[in-house]
Amino acid sequence: MPGAIYAEGLVKTFGDVRALDGVDLDVPEGTVLGLLGPNGAGKTTTVRVLTTLLRPDRGKAVVAGIDVLGHPNEVRRAIGLSGQFAAVDEYLTGRENLQMVGQLYQMKAKAAKARATELLERFHLADAADRTAKTYSGGMRRRLDLAAALVVSPPVMFMDEPTTGLDPRNRQQLWGIIQELVAGGTTLLLTTQYLEEADHLAHDIAVVDQGKVIARGTSDQLKARTGGERVEVVVHEREHITAARQVLAGFGKGETSVELHTRKLTVPVSGGARLLAEVIRELDGRGIEIDDIGLRRPTLDDVFISLTGHAAELAGDDNGDGAAGAEPKGRKAARKETAK
Repeated sequence: MPGAIYAEGLVKTFGDVRALDGVDLDVPEGTVLGLLGPNGAGKTTTVRVLTTLLRPDRGKAVVAGIDVLGHPNEVRRAIGLSGQFAAVDEYLTGRENLQMVGQLYQMKAKAAKARATELLERFHLADAADRTAKTYSGGMRRRLDLAAALVVSPPVMFMDEPTTGLDPRNRQQLWGIIQELVAGGTTLLLTTQYLEEADHLAHDIAVVDQGKVIARGTSDQLKARTGGERVEVVVHEREHITAARQVLAGFGKGETSVELHTRKLTVPVSGGARLLAEVIRELDGRGIEIDDIGLRRPTLDDVFISLTGHAAELAGDDNGDGAAGAEPKGRKAARKETAK
């Protein structure tokens, strides 16, 4: 049985640019899929196809058990979408924004008002509920945008880089809200360029590059692909590098690399913290003074670099369709379409 979000062979081109080149996804109900990739990889294009804002050239997509191409209006009623930019009306208050969304979804005025009050409390916006949204900070607008996406309690959520531009405190607050949603049974597809975010929130991760899914697995599974642990040592004196290299060669499972300008030596190992203690004893016994030593495990950044050839980039539009800038407009269009 396909998951709550399912895609098979999605293809989308914009002129000569192949934004999606056969994307396959399967997200089980009640889980989070983190969609990672460099700028222009196809992340936002994938979200726009799955949320009915963009029609693919080829392929199949099913969301909440509904065929995306065959029944787009039904899909819109079953999903929530939070784009890269907060799609709120700056001249309405926070409360009015949420009530408007409820009415677009054909909720009765009393029910829409009650839901707005509930969400304002949940997203820590009650004190600012009757201020116009243009007076809100970036973090407050982002929370209001996410609250708007949850007015009808959708079983499936799409969040396209929801924490871009937020400070660490607001990002942590949003992480907590996302975790609450998933604990309540919501299925979430999350695109992000913050690798720590995917590591923290996602049950499963798909890495996208040049319109294709090039790797899929849990965070631990992807990290395992890049190799095991490494010991990193920074010696105090440059003349100790050769001796330190000899010591590390006795513990390593591969070649020791040396950065002369930083006096840092790195060697792949296995054995964890116990081995690290042995390395320290051996270095001390040889009279090699060190400034720093540590056991480093692979990070998602390492995974990203090994798979795509470069580090993750921060912020920016997706493939050729101006997706980042168009998102708020598309979100509003989806809401109006749902209300018909």
